[in-house]
Amino acid sequence: MSDLRASLLDPTDTFVHRHVGLSESEIDQMLMTLGVASLDELMEQTVPESIRFDGLLELDGLDAERPLGEAELLQRLERIAAENEVTRSMIGAGYADCHTPAVILRNVLQNPGWYTQYTPYQAEISQGRLEALLNFQTMVSDLTGLPVANASLLDEATAAAEAMSMTQTLTRHKRPAFFAADDCHPQTLAVLRTRAEALGIDLRIGDPSTLESFDDLSGVLLQYPATDGRIHDHAPLIERIQAAGSHTVVACDLLSLTLLRAPGTMGADIAVGSAQRFGVPLGFGGPHAAFLATTEKHKRQIPGRIIGVSKDARGLPAYRMAMQSREQHIRRERATSNICTAQVLLAIIAAMYAVYHGPDGLRRIAERVRMLTLTLAAGLRRLGHTLEHDAGGSGIVFDTLTVITDEASAVIERAAARGYDLRALDAHRVGIALDETTTVDDLVEVLLAFSADGDSGLDAAAVRALADEVDADLPAPHARTSDYLTHPAFHRYRTEHEMLRYLKRLEGRDLSLTTSMIPLGSCTMKLNATTEMIPITWPGFAHLHPFAPERRWAGYRRLFDDLESWLAEITGFAATSLQPNAGAQGEYSGLMTIRAFHLAQGDTQRDVCLIPTSAHGTNPASAVMAGMKVVVVACDERGNVDVDDLRAKAEKHAEHLAALMVTYPSTHGVFEEEIRTLCDIIHEHGGRVYLDGANMNAQVGLCRPGDYGADVCHLNLHKTFCIPHGGGGPGMGPICCTAELAPYLPGHPLVATGGDAPFGTVSAAPFGSSSILPISWVYIALMGARGLRKASEVAILSANYMARRLEDHYIVLYHGAHGRSAHEFILDLRPFEKSAGIVAEDLAKRLMDYGFHAPTMSFPVANTLMIEPTESESKEELDRFCDAMIAIREEIRAVESGAIAADDSPLKHAPHTVDQVTGDTWDRAYSRRTAAFPAPWLSDHKPWPACARIDNAWGDRHLICTCPPIELYQDS
Repeated sequence: MSDLRASLLDPTDTFVHRHVGLSESEIDQMLMTLGVASLDELMEQTVPESIRFDGLLELDGLDAERPLGEAELLQRLERIAAENEVTRSMIGAGYADCHTPAVILRNVLQNPGWYTQYTPYQAEISQGRLEALLNFQTMVSDLTGLPVANASLLDEATAAAEAMSMTQTLTRHKRPAFFAADDCHPQTLAVLRTRAEALGIDLRIGDPSTLESFDDLSGVLLQYPATDGRIHDHAPLIERIQAAGSHTVVACDLLSLTLLRAPGTMGADIAVGSAQRFGVPLGFGGPHAAFLATTEKHKRQIPGRIIGVSKDARGLPAYRMAMQSREQHIRRERATSNICTAQVLLAIIAAMYAVYHGPDGLRRIAERVRMLTLTLAAGLRRLGHTLEHDAGGSGIVFDTLTVITDEASAVIERAAARGYDLRALDAHRVGIALDETTTVDDLVEVLLAFSADGDSGLDAAAVRALADEVDADLPAPHARTSDYLTHPAFHRYRTEHEMLRYLKRLEGRDLSLTTSMIPLGSCTMKLNATTEMIPITWPGFAHLHPFAPERRWAGYRRLFDDLESWLAEITGFAATSLQPNAGAQGEYSGLMTIRAFHLAQGDTQRDVCLIPTSAHGTNPASAVMAGMKVVVVACDERGNVDVDDLRAKAEKHAEHLAALMVTYPSTHGVFEEEIRTLCDIIHEHGGRVYLDGANMNAQVGLCRPGDYGADVCHLNLHKTFCIPHGGGGPGMGPICCTAELAPYLPGHPLVATGGDAPFGTVSAAPFGSSSILPISWVYIALMGARGLRKASEVAILSANYMARRLEDHYIVLYHGAHGRSAHEFILDLRPFEKSAGIVAEDLAKRLMDYGFHAPTMSFPVANTLMIEPTESESKEELDRFCDAMIAIREEIRAVESGAIAADDSPLKHAPHTVDQVTGDTWDRAYSRRTAAFPAPWLSDHKPWPACARIDNAWGDRHLICTCPPIELYQDS
């Protein structure tokens, strides 16, 4: 059969050329610009021969010669999703089903204008999501009764671990112990154990009310309500804790706080929890936005990001990330946290859920949940069952009941047969958690499961009659008396029409990949294809509880097995863990795996981690969290790790050497020739090599870390494998490792996963943010082995093409052995500060006037721009960005020549807002057109910055981290 006839019969020739932004003719033109004949020749000049992978990846279940088409693949994935059995989950333990309002589902979660944004480091083109995050902080602050909240964390368990570390900082590490109540969620206790053991914190677990002294404790963690549903009056205990100079952390449920007394009102120092039940699907465990709130006194120690209110050049209020410079990049090994990713997209959904329902709507949802819970309790009592909160608790519950019964397993099996999953607390206790989606009919079914003869005598009418007899009023001191969500933002948008307009108005104040390329080095803002995104909201993936019985998630099991196998093959390793739910979590997990290996060999003294000066800032912070001591290794003038310095320090610390952390290609955008040598040196001295896989985008199909000597690496699925950044999260950071390290991969207390001797637990959910894993699964399956290699090749081609176009105008700081860059390159702007008084921030702001987001600014070298185009961008877009950069260079030359003073130039006044250029007066030394329309393409589409340049210093001096009073806007 002819090739043409065969192609007509084959429906698959669809996706690779849709993901890769360059046509074959454009590839040829760009290769010609670089003076090479083919992509193969360019790869030979870029990727060191000693590490090059010349074969074709063998991806189980995928045909290398016939990748699946989009429609065909979605049909296959639908069948896999159908293998997941979606039931009514009443397991609870910190996870609750909920309704995502359709207007939020369609216009945020399913909207690329929201999910393809980058972290809001350039605030002037991030005002929409910054306002949404300020809503989130206000919501959390109001409900917890604590004045300062961050803009989300990864999950409740890791938020509790961050709070534990925070209490150590607050007590200056003079109190070595931390206490956690034994009625906290089990996954939280597991993550605390792991974090505490590595940090040398003496974690104690038990009943805090029995403690006679708190004098040696940095803090105490309390669950409110407890994992078994009981609600305690913690105020007297908190008073005792604080009198001893210790700190109280309360893990709380936001919905319950619409009815219950706030932790801050009880005197708590810190509140943590998950915002998942505010409109975010269960998703088999994630991604979900967690939170941490604290007192004004402790605001400088709060981990993660905080959104604050400042003023712009016009004197008008504007939002920004307060204390914006990431702590890790400044303090490195002295950082108190390695957090880089926040769950921004999920925090926005939760905030908008509160905006949509308002305080009255949230309270009605909470009252209904509690009413149903009390009604179920009455029905269970009528059937003769004993409830734990009656037998020995406070008598107060919100949404969770614990039933004491001698037939726990039989009850759970009967419920499962009726399509309801209950929680097996132990052999004699069954947990039942209700939520927003629970109905009276659900209560009827659950009561039948608790009836041994299959007849409870309680139909829907009888259950409703029981509800009429229930007293739902909360007694003192438990009832909330303080107001919450009083800001107008939580009262204005009651109709869907107004909510839709609000969401679109905020979306329009941000720049995302829907507008233009976002060329951030080390961040890989590539196409997040619609086909990849569609499955995440399918019920089969979105509505499973992470602790559902294994028989319920056969489809997820297949998905996990595929991804674990594919990622291991791509990296050249033997095993994979999907648990780390962020890149920095992957770093931590990789080092903890190495640490566990050394301990198992009896090498308890191995605690030194070598880290090059070029490393990501999270690297040294992660090493310290893993209980290691950081020794810095120098880089040479070409940006490579100094081999002699590495060898000297490996020899010096040989007895104590645990690991080397190295990024490849380097953070300087170079494939280092000596990577094998670096790995060999570490192995010669008994250490293991952790490879930071943030730049795997340049390696897939070209070289594999496991082949050239690394022992473990993490992968940023939100970079290389197409999970979108979501405005700063979600992320996923799974790790791959050698067979030697595989036994120590992380496990989980409630679901069997990980190695035979897991080092511990790093995330609340056993498989991290499971519901976004279909994105990477679809990407790999659609691209296939050849497509994945093509993506890497084109990413490298695009970077080198742009570097060639710009090198006549800017200094390209580092090159590989043959003068090539990897997938990114760095422009040195330092000479302009001396010649024109222009710095990197000026270029970053001016690029907004040209319709672009700035590249990565001042990292890893101060006053530079790191540019990464990715394989998804067209030649037209690459050229457009290069043209903008060249035009800006001409603006700098005008300053250098004296044609215009620096302070009068558009560079210093950028970005320019629409009201500035359309105002009645214009007193600038350049025209309005130069200000707002400096390039021809802007006449076709102009993304306007929502505010003028923001005064960061003013914002740090006047830290406002909740929705500001309307008077601030009126005064302005």
